[in-house]
Amino acid sequence: MTDPSPIDASRRRHPSIEPVPPDQFAHPSEKAFARLLNLYGFAWSYEPVEFPLEWNELGEPVRGFRPDFYLPERRLFIELTVLEQRLVTKKNQKVRKFRALYPEVQLLVVYQRDFVALLEQHGLGTLASFAA
Repeated sequence: MTDPSPIDASRRRHPSIEPVPPDQFAHPSEKAFARLLNLYGFAWSYEPVEFPLEWNELGEPVRGFRPDFYLPERRLFIELTVLEQRLVTKKNQKVRKFRALYPEVQLLVVYQRDFVALLEQHGLGTLASFAA
């Protein structure tokens, strides 16, 4: 996959992170979301790129953000957030920093309530059924 937009050398991808194979999802809800993307015929990649958010004094990335999905035909990254509310604040901080550093990159954040609505709309069960 080519980068969705040119990124200067100061914002280079962290070299030590390998893409996750498509059959390995960090959370069962991501697998369900992938099924929805397939249902609608979207081409997608799972966690294809990590964007550095912080660097050490040598200019090496020490903190990053890896959106869950990339839809190449739409040039859109999607971050699925089904965390407990107390954990969402930390993720929102990462998203804000990401948007400040990479304003040219489109990112859609799908929050728990929206994901639950999608599951219900498609008769795929509840969020609890994926967390088990």
